[in-house]
Amino acid sequence: MPDYASLSPWKRFWERGGWWKAVILAAVYYALYELGSLLFVPFAGGVDPDSATFIFIAYVFPILLGGIILVVFGLSIGWLRELFGPQPIRGGWWMWIAVAVVLLFNLLRFATIDYGAAGFDVVASWLLAGLCIGFAEEVLTRGYVVTLMRKAGHSEIAVALVSAAVFAALHAGNLLTGQALLPTLLQLGYTFAFGICMYLALRVTGNLIWPILLHASTDPSIFLQTEYPAAGPLASIAGLGNIAVIFTGLVLVFFIRGRIAAREGDPALAPQPVLPNTNAGV
Repeated sequence: MPDYASLSPWKRFWERGGWWKAVILAAVYYALYELGSLLFVPFAGGVDPDSATFIFIAYVFPILLGGIILVVFGLSIGWLRELFGPQPIRGGWWMWIAVAVVLLFNLLRFATIDYGAAGFDVVASWLLAGLCIGFAEEVLTRGYVVTLMRKAGHSEIAVALVSAAVFAALHAGNLLTGQALLPTLLQLGYTFAFGICMYLALRVTGNLIWPILLHASTDPSIFLQTEYPAAGPLASIAGLGNIAVIFTGLVLVFFIRGRIAAREGDPALAPQPVLPNTNAGV
């Protein structure tokens, strides 16, 4: 537990946690990410949208910049070690279901990609883009948002719901890029359920690195299999991945239990260590 009297006002503000601070952080991050993306727009003119160069300009560079912003923020408040350290509350065996479902369909999608049509450079660039996306989005939502919620003493069901809702809300911005309303609403439903699955992956694996890697394999598998599908019945099964993730996330969310208690006398101040008899795995 930190000595709050010795902290700067900046660090003390974030150490006290709170859901509204999580929303503010996500909003500021999204605004900076969008502004940063504009820096690369001039370089996209005349570039083939199916090329590896375009993937770097449209996805890799902007999200890499977003990841750097998040790392700088973590350094400013001294949270990086905490974010990537062991989880203070672990999960039950049933949480592996979320990991298994996401991983299974990622593997199925990777197995049903026409790699010859895609080309090595496009596949490699999407894999790099996926790693950047997984890092930035998981550090923000399953890292900072989860930590801010826990520091305020919220229950783990609230932690899961808010982190998933913030993650989904980030994708609502696709409306601004011209995406139609119905596909955006469907995307919000998927990303919310996927966010629940990633929260469960965080809990059951005990470290943020694993949902980052799981997320990093998701986006490339979806984009590549959608654009370059291989023929065969297995591709039809792989196409059910989004439905399976939505079902899994929305069902398993009802089984989430546990809480990291805030310090007595000031529930918004700081969390206490988890007691041995916690019901974290229920």
